[in-house]
Formats: sequence, C-alpha cells, structure tokens
Amino acid sequence: MENNKFIPLENFPEFDDEEMLKRSDFFKNYAKRRRTIREFSSTPVDKDIIINCIKAAGSAPSGANKQPWHFVVVQNIEIKNKIRIAAEKEEREFYTNRAPGEWLEALEPLGTHSQKPFLEEAPYLIVIFERKYDIDTNGNKIKNYYTKESVGIAVGMLINAFHYAGLGTLTHTPSPMNFLNELLNRPKNEKPFLILVVGHPKKEIKVPNITKKNIEEICTFL
Repeated sequence: MENNKFIPLENFPEFDDEEMLKRSDFFKNYAKRRRTIREFSSTPVDKDIIINCIKAAGSAPSGANKQPWHFVVVQNIEIKNKIRIAAEKEEREFYTNRAPGEWLEALEPLGTHSQKPFLEEAPYLIVIFERKYDIDTNGNKIKNYYTKESVGIAVGMLINAFHYAGLGTLTHTPSPMNFLNELLNRPKNEKPFLILVVGHPKKEIKVPNITKKNIEEICTFL
C-alpha cells in the first residue's frame, strides 16, 4: 500500500553558491540593524501585517509538529492598561526585593526600570503562550513535546518577521506572568511565555550603545 504520510518536497528554493552567499550576507546585515525598542509611536499598524507575521511564526518547526503555541493579539486600550498595571506590580517587586545585586548591575547600562509605559503606548501587544498539553474532545490530556524550545523558535521567527516588515519590537517578561491567563481568558494548559510589544519606534529615540559578540566568541567549527 502506498504511504500517504509523506508528500514530495515542493517549492523549496534552490540557489547556486554565489546567490546563497549574497542572500546570507544581505540577511546578516539586515538582522544586525534590528534593535530592541522601548519607546513606541502611536502610528497605527495594519492588522494584516500582524497576521502575516504571526502566520510566518506559525510555520516554525516544533516537537512532533505539535505547534504548542498560541498568540493573543491585544489592541484594546483597557486590556493594555490592565496588563501594564499587573506587570508593573511584579516589576516593582522584582527591582525592589527579588533581583540580586549583580542582575541589577547588569541591567543598569540598559536603563530599564519598573515603569513600562510601552505596554500602553505601542499599538499591539502580542502575548505568546506555551501550550504544555492539548485536550481532546473527550477531555483527555494530549502531551506536547519540547514546548519551550518550539515556542522559542517561533518567537525568534516572529521577531525577525516584524523586523523585516519594518516594525520595532520589545520582549517583555515580567515574573511571574500568571496574571495574563486571567486577563486574557486563557486555559490552564497554556503558560505565558512572553509579551512581544510591536509598533513603530518613536521619532528620534535613542537606544543603548551596545555591541554584539564576534563570530569567534559565539561559534566553533570542528
């Protein structure tokens, strides 16, 4: 009997070495222009751009193809305000009581603090949830595999998709984030992974003067 579980690979791009090098160099240089943005303008963003980028993220590889993620796109001003209030409560506790001294010292050059106005200023907050397990129609749990790794890959693709589209992003992870389940009415089998803040950067904003490690520091060829 013919095995229908596999289909021919179609539409896979094939380039010669010269074209691949050219494309990889372009992507490297474009990716290096990405910066984390903490000040967003109120300029609207077409919803279809958000949808396209999430579709790209949804194409990410995942353990056993379980696709253990859910994206909640928040535009509503009142919900964004509630998220900010809850997040800043956790952030005040972090900066005041929970963060060890060396962590605060590492954050100091970036200028971060417990106030998070971007949670209301940006046109979109995308809250990504990690789905630890699924539930079938009979209420039985169905295990998902490598959920953190899978969701992390999808988020990386999402950030790059927004950057390629010309939008700025910020990853925000107040700890704990359980309040997001309640505010966004998400089920118990989903765990908040991070908040991705999305929008146009404010005009003439400044970003930290940082550098990235060179190839010798991050890569080994054997």
